[in-house]
Amino acid sequence: MGLAATGLFAGCGRGAAGDTLKVGSQKGGTKALMLSSGVLNGVGYPIEWAEFPAAQNLLEAVGSGAVDVGLAGDAPFQFAYQSGLPIKAVSAQRSDPRPTQAVAIVVPGDSPARSIADLRGKRIATTRGSIGYYLALRALHEAGLPPDAVHFIWLTPGDTRAAFASRTIDAWACWVPYTTTAIAEGARVVADGQNLIHGYAFEVANEQAIGDKRAILTDFLQRESKALDWAAAHSADYAKVLAKETGLPLDIALVMVRKNNRHTVPITPSVIDDQRIVLDTFGHAGEIKPARPLDQAFAIL
Repeated sequence: MGLAATGLFAGCGRGAAGDTLKVGSQKGGTKALMLSSGVLNGVGYPIEWAEFPAAQNLLEAVGSGAVDVGLAGDAPFQFAYQSGLPIKAVSAQRSDPRPTQAVAIVVPGDSPARSIADLRGKRIATTRGSIGYYLALRALHEAGLPPDAVHFIWLTPGDTRAAFASRTIDAWACWVPYTTTAIAEGARVVADGQNLIHGYAFEVANEQAIGDKRAILTDFLQRESKALDWAAAHSADYAKVLAKETGLPLDIALVMVRKNNRHTVPITPSVIDDQRIVLDTFGHAGEIKPARPLDQAFAIL
């Protein structure tokens, strides 16, 4: 996948070409956060941004070294890590309390389905390994249904939106801003991730970048933590930049910002233990065979 990158170099001129930090951003989120908060003022190294529609594309780019670091939910991170990519989580974030409808399974407003059980034998579209797929598996488990009780259709978010509109699928397992847009257009939630997922996201870095760019990577993560604190108190300002970066309507961008309200948390043993549920869920579905030690998926800078 090609990089739709924008260069940024603000500050003291200390960076050299080899010191450029290449940062992946999903749907403009991280980029808009860092720009709107002003935390990059005075940064002493160039930052090259690359935009991605979903975590899977971003993590593939991180794994290949095309991007040094990027934010992804815990489920896609674990899925990608167990696939063998040379990546590690270097920072953790969490939404706490977890918002409603940030990750959800939605159906058309006139669908007869009222719960995940009503989707037995139906088509649920999502991206393989995504947080939406993880939610669907968790919802099926909670309902006492096996993973093959529904037919999963693997599509990109853009293609899924078109399929959802044309009724060629029965449901969509998605995340903000896609959930927000779908609900605004009349979709209805049949399963909500609020109580089924842990609400973690991780900044995931390429292993070589962790070694070669540790200093600037650490600096970036410290600035990002400050940006998250700023965003909690300035959601409207953040949403304006996000809308400009992504083309989302301002009201949708504002909902996305509020539902993605996160703060940095330490990578503790309890955080790592929470990830075992993710691995067990994907393992039960036959999607992955955990062959890499879970504790080695994390690097403390």
